[in-house]
Amino acid sequence: MIGKYKVITLCGSMKFKDDFLREQKRLTLEGNIVLAPNIFLLAEDITEDIKKMLDEMHKRKIDLADEVFVINKNSYVGSSTKSEIEYAKKLGKKIVFMEN
Repeated sequence: MIGKYKVITLCGSMKFKDDFLREQKRLTLEGNIVLAPNIFLLAEDITEDIKKMLDEMHKRKIDLADEVFVINKNSYVGSSTKSEIEYAKKLGKKIVFMEN
């Protein structure tokens, strides 16, 4: 925890951008520091090297987190998100899902 503020990293598919924005706002207004993927960078022309870099940066965000919040709308969890969940589990992070 940073001071009295819990750090929460959001994970999930970028196709749920509206859910990311809604949950980021809600969690922030509840008094948390929220780290999220760089949604604005998601374009079809991102190279494989940039994708690898962004994935690595997101794992660093998980390193900083007290908790990981998974955006799993309609129970969807893609391969990248599954990888992030496994990474967070290995670190002993608390994992919360938007939907059970």
